[in-house]
Amino acid sequence: MLENLFKLKEHNTTVKTEVLAGFTTFMTMAYILAVNPSILSASGMDSTAVLIATCLASCLGTLCMAFMANYPFALAPGMGLNAYLAFTVCINMGYDWRVALMAVFVEGLIFIVLSLTNVREAIFNAIPSTLKKGVSAGIGLFVAFIGLQGANLVVPNSSTIISYVNFRENWHTLGICAVLALIGLMITAVLYYKGVMGAILIGIVATWVLGMIMQACGVYVVDVENGFYSLYPSFAITDFSKLGETFGQCFQADFSNVGILNFIVVIFSFLFVDMFDTIGTLIGVSTKAGFLDKDEKLPRVKQALLADAIATSVGAVLGTSTTTTFVESSAGVGAGGRTGLTSVVTGLLFLLAIFFAPVFTAIPGFATAPALIFVGFLMLSIVVKIEFEDFREAVPAYLTILCMPLMYSIAEGIAVGVVSYVVINVVCNLVSNDKKKITPLMYVLAVLFVCKYIFL
Repeated sequence: MLENLFKLKEHNTTVKTEVLAGFTTFMTMAYILAVNPSILSASGMDSTAVLIATCLASCLGTLCMAFMANYPFALAPGMGLNAYLAFTVCINMGYDWRVALMAVFVEGLIFIVLSLTNVREAIFNAIPSTLKKGVSAGIGLFVAFIGLQGANLVVPNSSTIISYVNFRENWHTLGICAVLALIGLMITAVLYYKGVMGAILIGIVATWVLGMIMQACGVYVVDVENGFYSLYPSFAITDFSKLGETFGQCFQADFSNVGILNFIVVIFSFLFVDMFDTIGTLIGVSTKAGFLDKDEKLPRVKQALLADAIATSVGAVLGTSTTTTFVESSAGVGAGGRTGLTSVVTGLLFLLAIFFAPVFTAIPGFATAPALIFVGFLMLSIVVKIEFEDFREAVPAYLTILCMPLMYSIAEGIAVGVVSYVVINVVCNLVSNDKKKITPLMYVLAVLFVCKYIFL
């Protein structure tokens, strides 16, 4: 049955590989179970309700991806978009969280229409091959940067913005976490080199276990006030009745104090970031996994984008911010995931997490960090396929790679890449006899990105 559903032999994979990849993806994404309720509760939403909504939206969205598109991509409420909802729309603009969720719901409906009418597919296919490779490599650096932060190897610094951790200061918190992450990275790299099945997942679990040993020995010290929690999982029971506090509340939104123009701006802000975050993730992970065909197009991209759009609207009804394709899906792909069976495993684990949420939320950032850093390396390796001899192709790809981690956004990296690609090639076409064709849609995208910076 699994063979008929997911065509495992055709994709040169096995049930064991797919299951391990699904576990790996989930382990690298599990932090969202703790982070999303923490962020969205700042808007006035109940944190337990958000936790349950997060699990359900992630499960449904990921299963949609599995059965509609047969890709190993997992979905969950996106980082950045949840902060935008809580801190910008609700706190800064002063809108009720029900209004914000309604904006997310409408955004999802717009995406469904765009996906059915081939608009999002056309955007995906319009991006040049070299730029797609740049997106993949840029996501690699972005993922690695997230990992370095989760490991506490990279920390804020007042004079240089960021710096490496001082191992001697705060040794029992920051220092030991950074050391354990480095040990976990070495374990992951060696196991991967030796061809051990599930190397990335083993690296996560091994790092977590080492952390628990360090806590038992008193080397790691719990400091809740500064964000260093116990590494031992607890087994508290989830209060399922709390879901009623957010479920369907977007339809109860009060628009009496919300101007229609302001509401449209909020919708398009969500729309823009979500669209290009999703497209960027699909491009990056698909390029590295070898899913693109000879024309650099992704088969079944419409189904993948439609699954993402459905998840967004469903998530808003359940009570969470924009549900989108997660860049951490690259961890599962790095572990060998090639079909929707990987996504099924990840989706079911999100469902299971409702009952055992305290176990999964205990997975520390420094334990998943080695997986993200190593997957970043795997994705960055595609940079060797960029034609650096052709400056008109290479410079936009380079800017894309550079901007994703530095601007902390996949969407912004794509924006810089698209605008620079169009501008550089238009100018070069004017001063050179060697004309390069630019698709009309690339001109449209460049103009839209520029307008976004001016008006949003």
